[in-house]
Amino acid sequence: MTHSLDFRSDNTSGAAPEVMAALAAANHGTAAAYGEDDWTIELDAAFSMLFDADCRVFPVATGTAANSLALSCLTPGFGAVYCHVESHIMVDECNAPEFFTGGAKLVGLQGVDGKVTPKALEQALSLGWRGVQHHPQPAALSITQATESGTVYAPDEIADLAGICRANGLRLHMDGARFANAVAGLNCSPADLTWRAGVEALSFGATKNGAMAAEAVVFFKPELAESFLYRRKRAGHLFSKARFLSVQLLAMLQDGLWLRLARQANDCARQLAEGLRHLPGVSLPWPVQANEVFAAIPQPMAEAMQRRGAQFHCWDPARSLYRFVCAFDKTADDVAALLKLAKEAR
Repeated sequence: MTHSLDFRSDNTSGAAPEVMAALAAANHGTAAAYGEDDWTIELDAAFSMLFDADCRVFPVATGTAANSLALSCLTPGFGAVYCHVESHIMVDECNAPEFFTGGAKLVGLQGVDGKVTPKALEQALSLGWRGVQHHPQPAALSITQATESGTVYAPDEIADLAGICRANGLRLHMDGARFANAVAGLNCSPADLTWRAGVEALSFGATKNGAMAAEAVVFFKPELAESFLYRRKRAGHLFSKARFLSVQLLAMLQDGLWLRLARQANDCARQLAEGLRHLPGVSLPWPVQANEVFAAIPQPMAEAMQRRGAQFHCWDPARSLYRFVCAFDKTADDVAALLKLAKEAR
């Protein structure tokens, strides 16, 4: 299988050369363990500069750990966490959020283009659970950026949801597994897409964007992070050699690498979408706003593409809907090769 035809996921790519170089450099000599090293200590300042706000930052190795541990700081075990019905925490994290929060209930909400809508959130909150001992207590809202449909929340959309959260005593968490792609797609500041719009905790994704294995949990209200150290240790996610997580995050932030890589991925996704939508029988149900392309393709055509070496994910067999993901190292030539194969498979 050639790399050029692999559009399964941004998890299938390798790591960016800059990240590998930073890891190699950090591998020389000794460093204090369990996050007392210079790289980990630097994270708060580096992310505070990026977001133009005082942040508390904790490195972890997986997005599931980032989401679950962040939510554990925002909700009690008897709480309710609202999220989109197709969100990663709802569908793809094997009850980890419920486990790490000590039993908090995930409440799935419907939405348009993969987004939670204010109307859906307000309807869920109007059920009268607050203060009733028989019901889970509304505690947090988690939104995904970019969404499971490849769309992004604009700052004003986040602000509308945050206003409802404030009015109802909910914390607002963002699963930012593809946060870089969202920022690059909107061409706005990281601050405008998070704390300025009302986000209180962010799972900052780096692995999909070119890190080897590194995510950051970012708290924009430091007081919310008070228990994180202990929750992370109890969960088995405190690395003894934490420098190898932290140095990846710092390398991603260095000279704006994280955004350059995300823009490359987004550009390839737009090129792919433009080529696919002009093929007979192909339609795109959602706008392409980050690095994912969802396309309804006639099944015989999709199967012919796969027989000839293309790799992509069947998202919904009933709708013959397929997902193509452009990783940070995809190129225009890779997209052209896939489109050429798609045209020949018609």
